[in-house]
Amino acid sequence: MPPPADPNARDGHAPYAPSAPWCCAWQRRTPAGSNRRLHGELLVLGVKVGASTVWEILKDAGIDPAPERNSSTWATFLRGQADALLACDFMETVTLSGVRMYVLVVIEHGSRRIRILGATTHPTASWVAQAAKNLIMDLEDLGCRARFMIRDRDGKFPDLFDAVLKDAGIDVVLSGIQMPRMNSIMERWIQPCRRELLDRTLIWNQRHLLSTLREFEQFYNGHRPHQGIANARPLHPLPPPIDDPDALARLDIRRHDRLGGILHEYQHAA
Repeated sequence: MPPPADPNARDGHAPYAPSAPWCCAWQRRTPAGSNRRLHGELLVLGVKVGASTVWEILKDAGIDPAPERNSSTWATFLRGQADALLACDFMETVTLSGVRMYVLVVIEHGSRRIRILGATTHPTASWVAQAAKNLIMDLEDLGCRARFMIRDRDGKFPDLFDAVLKDAGIDVVLSGIQMPRMNSIMERWIQPCRRELLDRTLIWNQRHLLSTLREFEQFYNGHRPHQGIANARPLHPLPPPIDDPDALARLDIRRHDRLGGILHEYQHAA
């Protein structure tokens, strides 16, 4: 007997995938997710199903398969050097007490791995330079051989930041004035971070902000599928597809909630 179709069942079971009720329930639970995001979630679970099938399921249920989708795309020439590219940017948010926080974030173009370098109320030159040094040490420990760092012309980046990267063999590439598309990979991470996390969370202080962002960083790198890397995850490739019909009929999928239910991970039961 397959698991119940209701994802809110008390026993924690997700419904039999990839049935229409499961897809529709996922879309209602993740209103900002598109049909391709849902398709990626299924592939991560080892359920091989066509993207067009997911589209048809949602359309038949009267659900927009691509909510809030932006039709614009980023410059394809960056893909040729993706493995050697890093990008960084500052993201701003405000706590409940009205304190403005600045978060420094770096993303690897090739893997889409995100790194939260820190958050501060005053991004001084020394603070930003130290964040760059910490990044270099992390990259060296992992054997990452980046050659370029894309950033905008924000005055919060001091000359010392560029010098630290230069000493490590990483050249800084400045984006054009009022041309955010040149740093679109970084910008595209900030959008879901706001939409899926910060817009739905009340941040108390700096410590709470960092704790929340670290949790999102782990979720983003370890579980969330990414269209730019064929729906794999930055730290994990896609598993082999499940071809056995009997195994598909006996799927036992569990939902794990993060941050009080704001984020959801789906995994096979042990």
